[in-house]
Amino acid sequence: MSTLSASSLFNVQGKIALVTGGGSGIGKMIAAGFVKNGASVYIAARKEDQLKEAVADLQKLGGGKVDYIVANVGSKAGCDALIAEFKKREKDLHILVNNSGVTWGAPFNDVPEEKGWDNVFAVNVKSIFYMTAGLTDLLTKGATAEDPGRVINISSTDSIVPLSENAMSGDGNGTWSYQPSKAAVNHLTTSLAVKLGPSQVTVNAILPGFFPSKMTAFGLRTAGSVLLKEGQPTGRFGTTEDMAGVALFLVSPAGAHVTGAQIILDGGGRFTRTAAVGQVKL
Repeated sequence: MSTLSASSLFNVQGKIALVTGGGSGIGKMIAAGFVKNGASVYIAARKEDQLKEAVADLQKLGGGKVDYIVANVGSKAGCDALIAEFKKREKDLHILVNNSGVTWGAPFNDVPEEKGWDNVFAVNVKSIFYMTAGLTDLLTKGATAEDPGRVINISSTDSIVPLSENAMSGDGNGTWSYQPSKAAVNHLTTSLAVKLGPSQVTVNAILPGFFPSKMTAFGLRTAGSVLLKEGQPTGRFGTTEDMAGVALFLVSPAGAHVTGAQIILDGGGRFTRTAAVGQVKL
């Protein structure tokens, strides 16, 4: 029963992956897990300097290959451009990670429409649809029930914990569009899983809690000690190993029969976050 060995169950050797927002944070954590275990990974983001730095870091891990594509998925045109560039370089795609995300904090009565709502939903939700739809032909190519194409969408525990005003957003501000955008990611994930299941593509979501990233930097700097004391039953924040482990499960033989799942990865923080981050000065 060699297929039951860990090296077989979690094998991603030779797989080709594209990770949006892969230059930093959670995207880079996932890319690291893939590269270390022998996959060929493309990371995409807006800032080329950051991508170059990330590629240099990931290459040090050994194992697979890594390259980058400069892209902005904040519009359909931007998604189409990324898809076109990827298809110039590769004829196959086994794994798509829709990780790019943004947030916006503002007072309840002064949330700008374009930056506060339109751009947040464009990046967090619309890009998932356009990237997945535009790459379905490659994801289905050669896919089987035993080895399907894989899509991972990065959602957030904010999609199920309705605290728009909290210590992470700063005094008097709320992330009013971020929470509903991530709830939309959850629903879109299950809709895509139903759509693509018959074509042998799995679609799942990871709902991270607090992981160090640019998006959480402000909150962890200003309220990190409170979050650790009152908001994290495990007593720590998420690590690269935590994120990479779940991602590897979802894209390897071990996760071939999982689709439409929403996996919460927060160390139990969702159970205690109200006490820790719900204290707001209005």
